[in-house]
Amino acid sequence: MRFIQGWPELECALLQLLFLVSFSQTKEQLCMQLGDPEIAQLSQDGDIMLGGIFYFHSSWKNRESMYTQKPLALQCISLNFREFQFAQTMLFAIEEINNSTDLLPGISLGYNIYDTCGSIPKTIKVALALNNGNENRSSNPEMSCTKPIQVQAIVGETSSSPSTAIGTLIGPFHIPLISHFATCACLSDKTKYPSFLRTIPSDYYQSRALAQLVKHFGWTWVGAVRTNDDYGNNGMATFTEIAEQLGICLEYSVSFFRTDSTEKIQKVIEMIQASTSKVIIAFVSHLDMDVLIHEMSNYNLTGYQWVGSESWIFDSQIAAVDKNHILNGAIGVSIPNIHVSGLKEFILDVRPLKSLNNDLYTEFWETLFSCKFKQEKSAENYRECTGYEDLTGVENSFTDMSLMPIFNNVYKGVYAVAHALHNILGCDKTCNNSVQLDPFTQIQKINFKTKEGEDVYFNENGDPAAKYEVINWQPRENGIVDFVTVGFYDASLPFDKQLKLQNKSLLWSQSSTQVPVSVCSEKCPPGTRKVLQKGKPICCHDCIGCAEGEMSNVTDAVTCVRCPPESWSNERRDACIKKEAVFLSYDEIMGILLTTAALFGTCITAIVTVIFYRNRKTPLVRANNSELSFLLLFSLTLCFLCSLTFIGQPSKWSCMLRHTAFGITFVLCLSCVLGKTMVVLMAFKATLPGRNMMKWFGPTQQRLSVLGFTLVQVIICILWLTIAPPFPSKNVKEFKEKVILECALGSAVGFWSVLGYIGLLAVLCFIFAFLARKLPDNFNEAKFITFSMLIFCAVWITFIPAYVSSPGNFSVAVEIFAILASTFGLLICIFIPKCYIMLLKPEKNTKKNMMGKGPPKDFDYSDIMMSTQRWPEQSCALLQLFLWVSFSLTQEPLCRQLEDPEVPQLSRDGDIILGGIFYFHSSWKSRENNYTHKPQPLECISLNFREFQFAQAMLFAIEEVNNSTDLLPGISLGYKIYDTCGSITRSIKVALALNNGNENMSLTSEGQCSRPLQVQAVMGETSSSPSTAIATVIGAFHIPLISHFATCACLSDKTKYPSFLRTVPSDYYQSRALAHLVKHFGWTWVGAVRTNDDYGNNGMATFTEIAEQLGICLEYSVSFFRTDPSEKIQKIIKTIKESTANVIVAFLSHRDMEVLIHELSNHNLTGYQWVGSESWIFDSQIAAIDKNHILDGAIGLSIPKAQVSGLREFILDVKPLILSNNELFTEFWEALFRCKFKKAELTEIQKECTGYEDLTGVENSFTDMSLMPIFNNVYKGVYAVAHALHNVLSCNKTCNKNVQLDPYTILQYIQKINFKTKEGEDVYFNENGDPSAKYEIINWQPRENDIVSFVTVGLYDASFPADKQLNFQNTSITWTHSSLQVPVSVCSEKCRPGTRKVLQKGKPVCCYDCIRCAEGEMTNSTDAVSCVRCPPESWSNARRDACIKKEAEFLSFEEIMGILLTSAALFGTSLTAAVAFVFFRHRKTPLVRANNSELSFLLLFSLTLCFLCSLTFIGRPSEWSCMLRHTAFGITFVLCISCVLGKTMVVLMAFKATLPGRNVMKWFGPTQQRLSVLGFTLVQVIICILWLTISPPFPSKNFKEFKDKIILECALGSAVGFWSVLGYIGLLALLCFTFAFLARKLPDNFNEAKFITFSMLIFCAVWIAFIPAYVSSPGKFSVAVEIFAILASSFGLLICIFLPKCYIMLLKPEKNTKKNMMFKGTPKEF
Repeated sequence: MRFIQGWPELECALLQLLFLVSFSQTKEQLCMQLGDPEIAQLSQDGDIMLGGIFYFHSSWKNRESMYTQKPLALQCISLNFREFQFAQTMLFAIEEINNSTDLLPGISLGYNIYDTCGSIPKTIKVALALNNGNENRSSNPEMSCTKPIQVQAIVGETSSSPSTAIGTLIGPFHIPLISHFATCACLSDKTKYPSFLRTIPSDYYQSRALAQLVKHFGWTWVGAVRTNDDYGNNGMATFTEIAEQLGICLEYSVSFFRTDSTEKIQKVIEMIQASTSKVIIAFVSHLDMDVLIHEMSNYNLTGYQWVGSESWIFDSQIAAVDKNHILNGAIGVSIPNIHVSGLKEFILDVRPLKSLNNDLYTEFWETLFSCKFKQEKSAENYRECTGYEDLTGVENSFTDMSLMPIFNNVYKGVYAVAHALHNILGCDKTCNNSVQLDPFTQIQKINFKTKEGEDVYFNENGDPAAKYEVINWQPRENGIVDFVTVGFYDASLPFDKQLKLQNKSLLWSQSSTQVPVSVCSEKCPPGTRKVLQKGKPICCHDCIGCAEGEMSNVTDAVTCVRCPPESWSNERRDACIKKEAVFLSYDEIMGILLTTAALFGTCITAIVTVIFYRNRKTPLVRANNSELSFLLLFSLTLCFLCSLTFIGQPSKWSCMLRHTAFGITFVLCLSCVLGKTMVVLMAFKATLPGRNMMKWFGPTQQRLSVLGFTLVQVIICILWLTIAPPFPSKNVKEFKEKVILECALGSAVGFWSVLGYIGLLAVLCFIFAFLARKLPDNFNEAKFITFSMLIFCAVWITFIPAYVSSPGNFSVAVEIFAILASTFGLLICIFIPKCYIMLLKPEKNTKKNMMGKGPPKDFDYSDIMMSTQRWPEQSCALLQLFLWVSFSLTQEPLCRQLEDPEVPQLSRDGDIILGGIFYFHSSWKSRENNYTHKPQPLECISLNFREFQFAQAMLFAIEEVNNSTDLLPGISLGYKIYDTCGSITRSIKVALALNNGNENMSLTSEGQCSRPLQVQAVMGETSSSPSTAIATVIGAFHIPLISHFATCACLSDKTKYPSFLRTVPSDYYQSRALAHLVKHFGWTWVGAVRTNDDYGNNGMATFTEIAEQLGICLEYSVSFFRTDPSEKIQKIIKTIKESTANVIVAFLSHRDMEVLIHELSNHNLTGYQWVGSESWIFDSQIAAIDKNHILDGAIGLSIPKAQVSGLREFILDVKPLILSNNELFTEFWEALFRCKFKKAELTEIQKECTGYEDLTGVENSFTDMSLMPIFNNVYKGVYAVAHALHNVLSCNKTCNKNVQLDPYTILQYIQKINFKTKEGEDVYFNENGDPSAKYEIINWQPRENDIVSFVTVGLYDASFPADKQLNFQNTSITWTHSSLQVPVSVCSEKCRPGTRKVLQKGKPVCCYDCIRCAEGEMTNSTDAVSCVRCPPESWSNARRDACIKKEAEFLSFEEIMGILLTSAALFGTSLTAAVAFVFFRHRKTPLVRANNSELSFLLLFSLTLCFLCSLTFIGRPSEWSCMLRHTAFGITFVLCISCVLGKTMVVLMAFKATLPGRNVMKWFGPTQQRLSVLGFTLVQVIICILWLTISPPFPSKNFKEFKDKIILECALGSAVGFWSVLGYIGLLALLCFTFAFLARKLPDNFNEAKFITFSMLIFCAVWIAFIPAYVSSPGKFSVAVEIFAILASSFGLLICIFLPKCYIMLLKPEKNTKKNMMFKGTPKEF
């Protein structure tokens, strides 16, 4: 709580001094009125009197008081019509009650109503007048005061701050004070204001209502302006607390008061202008709002949405002065509108007022009607008042009835008193007048209805029910503002139903109908998360998009949620959508095409079967093993059909079926082929003499061989299915946004065993077919089987890299493609030629023809080409009354001492007297005062040896100064030292005694007070709260008050405590030092315990503020006072036990710490790390009572150690004290030596005092010198005064005793002193009266003998730069439980690198969860608030604490695949070179010459280039290599195929040329062959040039394919260019195949067309298989596939075309003759 003119808890005790003065017994038997009596402005006598306090004037004229003459009466100015209305309402209610026969019959109510002029001191004075009365009356101490108190209840005050003053003053007398408009929540505290009630709801509810209203409209970023008084400060404090809970942040919160300077108000306006918030919460009184509106009008500060408190939101006067429409559209809460019948007419009937003949009402009448009763010469022209003016037509604030709800509150307050009196007097038809009146006990119990039907009652805090209307300012066309009720707030309802808005249209700022937006940051939409902006409130955040695979589906999400494995975030990241389930389905194009192909193959096989069946008896069928042929056709049908099991969503059965069915059917198929080959081979062998091999290869053996081969595969499949069968799985790793439904292999060994076995059989087939090469053509199908096996092997060899590299459904498609391609190969190569003969050449299907030479030459291979299709890819001078009392003019010429004078406990006369205030006793005996007799003097108890030590230090310093010849020579200092007994009331009393003196003195009204003040300076008090009270009393007189241990930062406020100084640093610095100390050890989660007084509350407030800035959070902050009941301290213990914080910051006085330690010991509450303030951290007494070692290892701040030579001996020399013959010191001696001077008082354990006891061997707090630093502070304070006096008196060798001592002058000199003590310590004060802030850091280190050592482990100096203020020494620190390990106290552990903080909802910022960064994001610092996305070329490592460069993937020469492919290319090059060499050596032989040697050499050269161009695909892509690889590949392959095409054409044309009449060779001579090759190649060159010119290939980095890799690849540039190059090669290959087909009938020995056809089939099979493999293979695999295709096709050409010839030239040279070349038939030996 903060007060602008208020005071803390001391106020009750402070003001009781007045009552002690008022009720004290004087030397005469008459109670005298000191000062002029207060006269009521409105009064009427009655049986029972009520009081009224209103401020009919808003202000008063300022006058400078010199305190030498009696102050003049307050001159009030600025008439306030509103308060007249309130007073009129009170009179109306009293008149109604007096006229009522039902309420208080026969009892008349009277009233005394006073004007306070808006002054709190005058408010207190009139409250005392209402309480005490003004008449003289007997006050004999033997007589009791039987006259009743002047009034039974008081109605008023309007504002909160005056109400707190009155409530404090009259609370102990239990006089009800009922306010109609004092809303401060602080007034609900019944311990401070027990008799306060009100008829208006507490601001506690209003603040909550405003916070909910702001939240309702989504305003989370607002500014706040408040009145700098109790109303504004307390109201805004509650609003801030609730707003924080609701997630509302205050950009600024500024305060001002209407009497503040224009500059300060302009600063408020500048703050508003500089802000970004568009909504302003104005918790200001109507008077302050008036001032603010005038200033804002000068700046035309429009465009802001105002939210107002009830003080101004329904005030028509505020609306009237708002000429610039600044407040248009304002919204706020007001008291519910209500009408009191007859009240308006009563208020406006002003004629009876003039009969009062009162100066106030003369002024009121003149102001109301703008006239003067006596015309005076003035610059202003006023008309003369007649006294008969009428209010008709008058419009001002008096005639404005908009405040009827507040009038109603006054009305209800009077009726509440009347009903309470009615109940006390037992009224029925009459009332019992003999009853002792005590309205307080009954008024809280009343519950009645007004005549308007409104319920009136008070809760336990004296508050009414909290109900409000929500008001909206809606301007009309005539410029008048309508206060439209748009909703209600009822605090009695559940939280979510308290605020209810009606369906009415609201007008906002600038008459907009659109709700204004006021947020620091816009709401984070779904798909993003909030990341707090560093150093800003929680409402200020950035919105970071969720990472891939994460989502948030709410606004303002603090974290993104990772989608389940089978889901993925959508593009907006606001939902997890089920990942697309990818599998090869029957509905997609690829699935349809493959299904069609499979069914087509099945149909073809079925047709072939029918044909074979129809012709089963023909030689061709019978000669080719009809039984195996039908079994082969059946197995081919199964092969086609088994491919369908790969299509569709994988299931458990389909996964097992597809692979096993495929494996078994293919083995069955190959077994049949193998059987057919072996039969043909054995049949031939059987024809040789002496051979009888067919008996081993009969039908039974054939069936057994097929069954045996197939059975092996069945066993492999059974083992696979038994041990680890294939199963359906969901692959969520391959693609981010897809789930690949696939069949996991189960056992990879099983899968590859099945494939390997198939491959083995295929190799056997190929070998047997090779061995059957010499059989007669007509009877031999071995060549077709060889042909089919080459296609089969080419397809499945190509399948392996394509299958391994293809993801998802592509791998299935590749497998199906391989199945279909190889099955079609077998079907076409083996069966189609025979069907051709049986259907188209039946004449050749004879036994004779079967036995003849030559193969069927007319077979057409032109329909075997197939194609496939591509598919797409997808985060906050009360006490001046005493001056009035002290200097008031009495009715007699003598200043009389009312009450016994205060006698100092220690005193000595001197030229200059210094005062001292210490509490030699810690407490006093409580007594119940009935306020009918003079109170007894305070009976002090609990002797406090410490304060004796402080007093001794003061005496020591004074004695040193008096004995000094250098300081104040010839001047003796005297002293008066008082004991306050720890009572703030007594502290003020002795302060007044020191200030005024106790003697009677002449004081005529004309005379001046010429006698000097009693003391020139006061030393003390030890604690902060008494110091604030004393400083408030003597501050106006500028008497220096120098404290040695009052550390509260509030005492640095020179506007409140102008004469206060201290020699101990302010808690402002200590609190900062403690916060930095806590931060230094990494404790971010701490508990806090504080003394519930100025010291603890202010110190902890500063600590909390700094801690928040440093990122430290308080789990709890609890307060108590040593006089609190045990239950309260038990609650604190419970809070500590239930907390998770291991560190407790204890901002406690030593006496409170002592109480707490006793309670902690009862619970043995050890294990916590204590951080202490200077009040107890170096106190050996605290350490002595800590028997349970609860505080072991405590660390905290203390005043730096100091030694004052001679002081210890002086303090311990107690013998002079007993000579003082003072009761206090008799008590002191007895307590010190545990003896008694009076024998009658001796107990068994006490001895009799002799007065000669010695301190030797005595150990207690008096002999403990651990507080030497504080003794030094007292010492320095005395010397500071001495040095100032030295300077004022202009001392050199002597001092000028003629100088008039003026406390103000002395104060100024003290503030300027700068000297060194005899110990060398610098003493000076800053502008706030504080010394330099230096502390030692103390650590409690227990020793073996159970004694605690206070070890200095560091220093804190606030004069250093911030980063060097805290400095630790190289000293080992002991922690709780004597541990050497620094304790850990955090709400959440630090987030490691690789994680980010996410605040836990509803908890402080120190409580958070650590969320791991998403893939591709990282943090490399602890406690990061957000993760940083890695650059495109980097990826987060596994720990997410660094971005590592993505692995650049390309096919390199160093990896195994690159080495193998390079080796293959070089091997092919070498092989080609070897072939070229052989051809060169035999260039003149017929075989070379007959096969077009020139084209052969060019073909070999082009094949060499083909092998070499594959090397350009290996290595890191560069600009040149990208352009080179594709163009070189395209051109070399075209050159190669052009040569093959040329050779085929030449052979074909050469044969055609032999026919009669044909002269074709002239068009196919050497020149034409060269031109054709050049022409075909030139077309490809042109295509490549266009491609390179328009959009050439270029090196690119593919970041999309893999998350953690960069694929370095060659982008095609133009896809059209690439496919044009490939397409052209395909076209030429097709031409080659066609021409080779046409040359099928040429003689064998001269014809290489069959080899070219064979090579072209391999070429086409390889490149057809290449297309789906290339498209589906990611990264370097696509390059490997392309190289593989190049090499495979190159090797196919090389082997098929050239190796047969090399075989003849090297191994069969005899056949390389012209004769043999011309002989019919093929060389059978090859």
